[in-house]
Amino acid sequence: MELERQTWSRLAAEMAQPFDQADVERLRGIGDTLSLTEVAEVYLPLSRLLGINVEASGALRNATNAFLGEHTGRTPYVIGVAGSVAVGKSTTARVLQEMLRRWPTTPRVELITTDGFLHPNAVLAERGLMKRKGFPESYDRRALLRFMADVKSGAEEVRAPVYSHMTYDIVPGEEQAVHRPDVLIVEGLNVLAPPRTRTDGTAGLSVSDFFDFSVYVDARADWIRRWYIERFMDLRSGAFRDPRSYFHRYAHLADAEAQATAEHIWDTINGPNLQQNVHPTRGRARLVLTKNERHEVTRVLLRKV
Repeated sequence: MELERQTWSRLAAEMAQPFDQADVERLRGIGDTLSLTEVAEVYLPLSRLLGINVEASGALRNATNAFLGEHTGRTPYVIGVAGSVAVGKSTTARVLQEMLRRWPTTPRVELITTDGFLHPNAVLAERGLMKRKGFPESYDRRALLRFMADVKSGAEEVRAPVYSHMTYDIVPGEEQAVHRPDVLIVEGLNVLAPPRTRTDGTAGLSVSDFFDFSVYVDARADWIRRWYIERFMDLRSGAFRDPRSYFHRYAHLADAEAQATAEHIWDTINGPNLQQNVHPTRGRARLVLTKNERHEVTRVLLRKV
């Protein structure tokens, strides 16, 4: 089902804007153009659609329990958010988390990113994968699947490793605890990847097998490339200036050198990963948010079956 933004926005006509400008500034990522209008016209109807799905899931669980004579407890409703580097999926995930928290049926909403399940840099270096960071093979897939299985089994507490974008590595000894939320949002590049085929020809599990709903944030590859380069240039005068930053060596590059460096990183790592691994999973999402050149969502694709 394809809905232009104007049509999609009408679905929220009777709902009040839950955010103010301070919320937008807090949730917006570097390079994103999130606005109160975008929140009202795109994310408010999406949050209501998700709320409807959460409520329906609970009703189905209760009906199934009654039929089977069981008394199983509620488990988290899991939403996957996928998309390229620099497309704005992190902002989408944060906005959905904040908005769903304001619906009465989903007060406890937690967010994790699959960055925490990347192998530490020492392991990636040992395996010759530092230039493949973000590709499927750079993740501890078994640990991620165990985490998802524990969440969906209703475990009281499940812990995930923590990744630092400052040091560009896993933070030793630091974990994020997830305590049976109403909703868990899982954001990452490859969260919609299909299951791998085992050596015996059977299919294994995939992260998306644990999702109740999934969102893919989409845009043309040449626009995403430009957004990545612009973000890199902005970070050069911001986070990169911190001596603790893994990218501190780029902070004092001349404009032309910085531009060339960003282009090289995109063309050798992020671009190929988008083309080979991320974009092919777009069709597996329940809902696709399509952006224009100005980083604004202009179209919504909803898979009803």
